[in-house]
Amino acid sequence: MDRSPLARPFPALPAIAGVTPRVARAGYKPWERNDLTFITLDPGTTVAGVLTQSKCPSPEVEWCRSALILGEARAVVVNAGNANAFTGARGRAAVEAIAAKVAGALACRPSDVFVSSTGVIGVPLPIDKAEAGLDAAFAALPCSWEDATNTIGTTDTFAKGATTTAVVDGRTVTLVGIIKGSGMIAPDMATMLGYIFTDAAVSAEFLQATLSEANRASFSCITVDSDTSTSDSVLAFATGTAGNVPLTGPDDAGADSFRAALGDLCRQLAHLVVRDGEGATKFIEVAVTGAESDRSAQRIAMSIANSPLVKTAIAGEDANWGRVVMAVGKAGEPAERDLLAIRFGDTQVAREGLAVTGYDETPVAAHLKGQDIEIGVDLGLGDGAATVWTCDLTHGYISINADYRT
Repeated sequence: MDRSPLARPFPALPAIAGVTPRVARAGYKPWERNDLTFITLDPGTTVAGVLTQSKCPSPEVEWCRSALILGEARAVVVNAGNANAFTGARGRAAVEAIAAKVAGALACRPSDVFVSSTGVIGVPLPIDKAEAGLDAAFAALPCSWEDATNTIGTTDTFAKGATTTAVVDGRTVTLVGIIKGSGMIAPDMATMLGYIFTDAAVSAEFLQATLSEANRASFSCITVDSDTSTSDSVLAFATGTAGNVPLTGPDDAGADSFRAALGDLCRQLAHLVVRDGEGATKFIEVAVTGAESDRSAQRIAMSIANSPLVKTAIAGEDANWGRVVMAVGKAGEPAERDLLAIRFGDTQVAREGLAVTGYDETPVAAHLKGQDIEIGVDLGLGDGAATVWTCDLTHGYISINADYRT
């Protein structure tokens, strides 16, 4: 598969004390590549997560949702090539077998083991391959973050990772994140498979609150194709090895710095997923202002970002702003035609419900020839605002998904 033209090079990610990644080949598909990532975590590691709200979740999602209640983690297992979703009792048995085998190796509780799978829906995860893959992972040498990230990919065309730092209790703490995702991206409280690791000491409760907050402004603000996966998960782990006084609430010293760093990391990762949208050639930011509420603004922004007509117009570099008007109108949110204003990049194209006087399409056409596209909409109704990110819709998306299983 060709590398996305919007790809970013994989950054130099530092090691996180208390976190050890390894990879192995379980052979979930007939491919010559690693497809199992196994990450161990030191005792005392806390965990938080946001998971898909799909009504048809995978057993991995259900397992993680239950395990998060305890707030502790010792390992993560990620399987690529098989989503293990819609697989009934056999799928649940596979997750239980994976957790039990890792728990036996690490002398921890099965609930301390977090499991994710990604790939084709409807095919049970083979327990024998999972267990053989884990045996290989147990014996493997620690690997790089890039290797761990490549291993969890499916239709991804490049590995995605990011890092930030924060100052907490006078100490610099580090955050690292890796993520996979390219299609079936329309988050509902989470998206894709993402894993965040920090050496900061953070209580599970505060880590959960901070991750949920970061998610609302990042992973829940992106879309590739309007489809929400059965398996979407973002998990955050804090080893506490930095030695800071544990963060337990928003008023603690350093809490604001940590929240800002986690928010920045999640936004970086979310943007990388959009840049690898299946068949994507344009990265699109949709900013809506002047709505009656922030929630209303986001719904309108998502209506624009998910519109096949808007996305194909951007793919064809067609300055058809009427399609944006259409998407605003169909969103089902308060809007007044004669107050509406629209811009592409820095160029105002419509104001007060009609094209601006002397409208010249030339600068808009020039903007659309670039890779980073901005669409701005002002409803003129209130103070509500939201920004979401998406990509264009090309023949490449159709080709990838028409041939996904074959």
